[in-house]
Amino acid sequence: MFRPQTNNRPNAFAPVGRFVNYLHEFNIDMKENLDGLKLVPLQEEDRVNFIYDNQRAFKYGALEEFGVRDDHFEDDDEIISSDTIERSIDGEHAETFRIVLNEEIVGGLVLSIDKETQKGELELLFVNPHVHSKGIGQAAWQAVERMHPEIKIWETITPYFEKRNIHFYVNRCGFHIVEYWNKYFHGKSIPNEEEGNWGEDDEMFLFRKTIE
Repeated sequence: MFRPQTNNRPNAFAPVGRFVNYLHEFNIDMKENLDGLKLVPLQEEDRVNFIYDNQRAFKYGALEEFGVRDDHFEDDDEIISSDTIERSIDGEHAETFRIVLNEEIVGGLVLSIDKETQKGELELLFVNPHVHSKGIGQAAWQAVERMHPEIKIWETITPYFEKRNIHFYVNRCGFHIVEYWNKYFHGKSIPNEEEGNWGEDDEMFLFRKTIE
């Protein structure tokens, strides 16, 4: 499960965030029919763009939430490093998709699916900021649930201060906050992550959804 360095800095859901250059001017009408939304497996030739989109999305979320950037980055002035994204994409049980609406790329997501335990994790989810608040993220999540009816427990995490994420997961997608992760208590959220990698100021909520 992806865990950004929180240190009082924001990320986006996509979220838990959103875009390549050619998407900057792409706008969807508020009455757009979301029946045309689909999840398309990530192609290797699109991998670099996917990482770039995700990083740009998280930066956008930071500006939207705080108005200015702080000085807490993973590397290369990015809120989420390319290495972190690639670890999610290359995870043992990973499934990576582009979110496509009427043949236009509008976001992406990474899942970790364990069919033996019937448990799934939402590693990353981002939506192009120019199509925020149009139901795309919720429609994408509904598509995930339809794709994996065998999964009975879903989990994801997000920083404690990400109000947009918390609203999205709890009020739109039916998740519940089940744990508060901090320097005293937290799970292992990155594959092969060492216990000491958790920062003193890192604070996250763990969300869980149980499918009856």
